[in-house]
Amino acid sequence: MALGTATASYELRFDSGRISLDLLATTHPEERLESVEPLRAWISGSGLVPVGTSLAAADSSWLVGFRELRGHIGQLVRGKPSPDSRPFEIALARVNELARPAPPAPRAVRHADGSLVRALDGPPACAALLAAIARDAVELLTDPVARARIRQCEGDSCPIVYLDTSRGRRRRWCSSEVCGNRERVARHRRRAALARA
Repeated sequence: MALGTATASYELRFDSGRISLDLLATTHPEERLESVEPLRAWISGSGLVPVGTSLAAADSSWLVGFRELRGHIGQLVRGKPSPDSRPFEIALARVNELARPAPPAPRAVRHADGSLVRALDGPPACAALLAAIARDAVELLTDPVARARIRQCEGDSCPIVYLDTSRGRRRRWCSSEVCGNRERVARHRRRAALARA
């Protein structure tokens, strides 16, 4: 889905192709995780927890943890590993450390209609949710095929990074509906201006 289902004044995006990259998108075009409520909406919208999971325990410490992880993932995805890159090594060590705890344990439960649905074995802990995202980042960064598909959006001043899974690996924008539309409109305006001149 291109845009999140958050009903508040913030928009959340889940179109990067990986949950760790979706977390990076929460900084564009401005800080999206400015308080606990958007963080709860992001956690729910990202699929980290099943629909309807209570996130009442989320507080400002969760916000600090998610923002910290986001910064480290950004450094690893956008940075180039080199032997003398201390910030890169610090980010790598921290992501590895955050990946250690067990992610939230899922279980199957009966829904009111008799079907099986996913639920968590208990209330989600911040460390468990961070671990799930950090593990996704580790998988992404250590898989040469996936890492080769990481792209920077070609949209005008768009910093979003995404996983290009398109046929032919020719995806240019983080979202065709967002940056792609902007580019098409800009192209149309340039052509119209040339035609008038």
